[in-house]
Amino acid sequence: MTNYSRRFVIAGSGAALVALSGCANGLGSGGPEKIDARVDAALEYLYSTYPDMRELGDKAAGILVMPLITKAGFGVGGAYGRGALRVGGVTVDYYSAAKASFGFQIGAQQYAHALFFMTPEALSDFRNSPGWSAGANIEYALNTNAENISVDTTTATSPVIAVVFGQAGLIAGATIEGTKYTRIIP
Repeated sequence: MTNYSRRFVIAGSGAALVALSGCANGLGSGGPEKIDARVDAALEYLYSTYPDMRELGDKAAGILVMPLITKAGFGVGGAYGRGALRVGGVTVDYYSAAKASFGFQIGAQQYAHALFFMTPEALSDFRNSPGWSAGANIEYALNTNAENISVDTTTATSPVIAVVFGQAGLIAGATIEGTKYTRIIP
Protein backbone atom coordinates (compact mmCIF):
# COMPACT_ATOMS: atom_id res chain seq x y z
CA MET A 1 0.00 0.00 0.00
CA THR A 2 1.36 3.42 -0.93
CA ASN A 3 1.57 5.97 1.85
CA TYR A 4 1.54 9.62 0.72
CA SER A 5 2.84 12.34 3.00
CA ARG A 6 1.01 15.64 3.48
CA ARG A 7 3.91 17.46 1.80
CA PHE A 8 3.46 15.35 -1.34
CA VAL A 9 -0.29 16.07 -1.47
CA ILE A 10 0.18 19.79 -0.81
CA ALA A 11 2.98 20.07 -3.40
CA GLY A 12 0.89 18.16 -5.95
CA SER A 13 -2.15 20.34 -5.30
CA GLY A 14 -0.05 23.49 -5.64
CA ALA A 15 1.41 22.30 -8.95
CA ALA A 16 -2.07 21.55 -10.26
CA LEU A 17 -3.32 25.03 -9.29
CA VAL A 18 -0.34 26.67 -11.02
CA ALA A 19 -0.99 24.62 -14.17
CA LEU A 20 -4.70 25.47 -14.18
CA SER A 21 -4.07 29.17 -13.59
CA GLY A 22 -2.35 29.34 -16.98
CA CYS A 23 -5.49 28.14 -18.73
CA ALA A 24 -8.47 30.29 -19.65
CA ASN A 25 -10.66 28.13 -17.45
CA GLY A 26 -12.46 30.70 -15.36
CA LEU A 27 -10.29 30.56 -12.25
CA GLY A 28 -9.81 34.16 -11.25
CA SER A 29 -11.55 35.42 -14.39
CA GLY A 30 -13.67 38.54 -14.46
CA GLY A 31 -16.73 36.41 -15.11
CA PRO A 32 -19.52 37.65 -17.34
CA GLU A 33 -18.22 41.22 -17.56
CA LYS A 34 -14.88 40.08 -18.98
CA ILE A 35 -16.50 37.70 -21.48
CA ASP A 36 -18.96 40.40 -22.62
CA ALA A 37 -16.13 42.92 -23.06
CA ARG A 38 -14.17 40.43 -25.17
CA VAL A 39 -17.27 39.61 -27.24
CA ASP A 40 -17.89 43.35 -27.83
CA ALA A 41 -14.27 43.81 -28.97
CA ALA A 42 -14.40 40.74 -31.23
CA LEU A 43 -17.63 41.88 -32.91
CA GLU A 44 -16.25 45.38 -33.36
CA TYR A 45 -13.11 43.94 -34.97
CA LEU A 46 -15.16 41.59 -37.20
CA TYR A 47 -17.56 44.31 -38.36
CA SER A 48 -14.88 46.97 -38.89
CA THR A 49 -12.50 44.62 -40.71
CA TYR A 50 -15.20 42.86 -42.76
CA PRO A 51 -18.12 45.31 -43.16
CA ASP A 52 -20.30 42.76 -45.01
CA MET A 53 -20.48 40.72 -41.83
CA ARG A 54 -22.61 43.38 -40.13
CA GLU A 55 -25.43 42.70 -42.60
CA LEU A 56 -25.15 38.98 -41.84
CA GLY A 57 -25.31 39.76 -38.11
CA ASP A 58 -28.39 41.93 -38.61
CA LYS A 59 -30.18 39.03 -40.37
CA ALA A 60 -29.17 36.35 -37.84
CA ALA A 61 -31.59 35.05 -35.20
CA GLY A 62 -28.61 34.84 -32.84
CA ILE A 63 -24.82 34.97 -32.83
CA LEU A 64 -22.45 32.90 -30.71
CA VAL A 65 -19.15 34.78 -30.44
CA MET A 66 -16.05 33.01 -29.17
CA PRO A 67 -13.60 35.92 -28.92
CA LEU A 68 -10.51 33.90 -28.03
CA ILE A 69 -9.89 30.24 -28.78
CA THR A 70 -6.46 28.92 -27.88
CA LYS A 71 -5.35 25.85 -29.82
CA ALA A 72 -2.14 23.92 -29.18
CA GLY A 73 -0.84 20.57 -30.29
CA PHE A 74 2.10 18.25 -30.43
CA GLY A 75 0.69 15.08 -31.99
CA VAL A 76 -2.33 15.35 -29.70
CA GLY A 77 -3.95 18.75 -29.57
CA GLY A 78 -6.77 20.66 -28.08
CA ALA A 79 -8.53 23.99 -28.17
CA TYR A 80 -10.57 25.89 -25.59
CA GLY A 81 -12.32 29.21 -25.20
CA ARG A 82 -15.35 30.94 -23.73
CA GLY A 83 -17.88 33.25 -25.30
CA ALA A 84 -21.44 34.52 -25.32
CA LEU A 85 -24.62 33.94 -27.26
CA ARG A 86 -26.29 37.16 -28.31
CA VAL A 87 -29.90 37.45 -29.41
CA GLY A 88 -31.04 40.89 -30.53
CA GLY A 89 -27.65 42.28 -29.45
CA VAL A 90 -28.13 41.11 -25.84
CA THR A 91 -26.19 38.32 -24.13
CA VAL A 92 -28.57 35.48 -23.23
CA ASP A 93 -26.12 32.67 -22.33
CA TYR A 94 -22.42 31.93 -21.93
CA TYR A 95 -20.67 28.96 -23.56
CA SER A 96 -17.37 27.18 -23.59
CA ALA A 97 -15.92 25.63 -26.74
CA ALA A 98 -13.62 22.61 -26.54
CA LYS A 99 -12.01 20.51 -29.23
CA ALA A 100 -9.55 17.62 -29.25
CA SER A 101 -7.50 16.54 -32.25
CA PHE A 102 -5.04 13.81 -33.09
CA GLY A 103 -2.53 13.51 -35.90
CA PHE A 104 0.40 15.39 -37.32
CA GLN A 105 0.39 18.78 -35.64
CA ILE A 106 2.79 20.95 -33.77
CA GLY A 107 2.46 24.53 -32.59
CA ALA A 108 -0.07 26.91 -31.12
CA GLN A 109 -2.64 29.33 -32.46
CA GLN A 110 -5.25 31.76 -31.22
CA TYR A 111 -8.28 32.83 -33.18
CA ALA A 112 -11.85 34.00 -32.80
CA HIS A 113 -14.98 32.68 -34.38
CA ALA A 114 -18.65 33.46 -34.61
CA LEU A 115 -21.60 31.23 -35.39
CA PHE A 116 -24.46 33.05 -37.08
CA PHE A 117 -27.75 31.19 -36.49
CA MET A 118 -29.77 32.24 -39.50
CA THR A 119 -33.06 30.59 -38.53
CA PRO A 120 -35.00 30.51 -35.25
CA GLU A 121 -35.04 26.70 -35.53
CA ALA A 122 -31.23 26.47 -35.72
CA LEU A 123 -30.92 28.80 -32.73
CA SER A 124 -33.50 26.79 -30.77
CA ASP A 125 -31.72 23.50 -31.57
CA PHE A 126 -28.47 24.98 -30.31
CA ARG A 127 -29.93 26.43 -27.11
CA ASN A 128 -31.92 23.31 -26.23
CA SER A 129 -29.11 20.79 -26.70
CA PRO A 130 -27.08 19.65 -23.67
CA GLY A 131 -23.85 19.91 -25.69
CA TRP A 132 -23.90 20.95 -29.33
CA SER A 133 -21.09 19.86 -31.67
CA ALA A 134 -20.11 21.71 -34.81
CA GLY A 135 -20.08 19.35 -37.76
CA ALA A 136 -20.46 19.11 -41.50
CA ASN A 137 -23.82 20.94 -41.40
CA ILE A 138 -22.08 24.28 -40.89
CA GLU A 139 -21.25 26.50 -43.84
CA TYR A 140 -18.16 28.68 -43.62
CA ALA A 141 -18.00 32.28 -44.75
CA LEU A 142 -14.72 32.18 -46.60
CA ASN A 143 -11.84 34.62 -46.83
CA THR A 144 -11.80 35.06 -50.62
CA ASN A 145 -8.83 37.41 -50.63
CA ALA A 146 -6.66 39.18 -48.12
CA GLU A 147 -9.29 41.84 -47.48
CA ASN A 148 -12.77 40.27 -47.52
CA ILE A 149 -14.84 37.48 -46.08
CA SER A 150 -17.71 36.63 -48.38
CA VAL A 151 -21.01 34.84 -48.05
CA ASP A 152 -22.26 33.47 -51.35
CA THR A 153 -25.89 32.74 -52.15
CA THR A 154 -25.51 29.04 -51.23
CA THR A 155 -23.96 29.85 -47.87
CA ALA A 156 -26.48 32.59 -47.13
CA THR A 157 -29.35 30.05 -47.11
CA SER A 158 -27.65 27.78 -44.55
CA PRO A 159 -29.11 27.59 -41.03
CA VAL A 160 -25.69 28.11 -39.39
CA ILE A 161 -22.80 30.10 -40.86
CA ALA A 162 -19.36 30.07 -39.23
CA VAL A 163 -16.76 32.79 -39.53
CA VAL A 164 -13.21 32.19 -38.28
CA PHE A 165 -11.18 35.39 -37.95
CA GLY A 166 -8.25 37.01 -36.18
CA GLN A 167 -5.91 34.03 -36.57
CA ALA A 168 -2.45 34.36 -35.06
CA GLY A 169 0.05 31.61 -34.42
CA LEU A 170 1.92 28.72 -35.90
CA ILE A 171 -0.81 26.17 -36.75
CA ALA A 172 -2.49 26.79 -40.10
CA GLY A 173 -6.09 26.07 -40.94
CA ALA A 174 -8.30 26.91 -37.97
CA THR A 175 -11.70 25.27 -38.28
CA ILE A 176 -14.48 24.66 -35.82
CA GLU A 177 -15.56 21.19 -37.00
CA GLY A 178 -15.60 18.84 -34.05
CA THR A 179 -15.86 21.68 -31.55
CA LYS A 180 -18.27 21.00 -28.69
CA TYR A 181 -20.17 23.91 -27.17
CA THR A 182 -21.45 23.69 -23.61
CA ARG A 183 -23.48 26.25 -21.67
CA ILE A 184 -21.53 27.59 -18.68
CA ILE A 185 -22.10 29.84 -15.70
CA PRO A 186 -19.03 32.11 -15.58
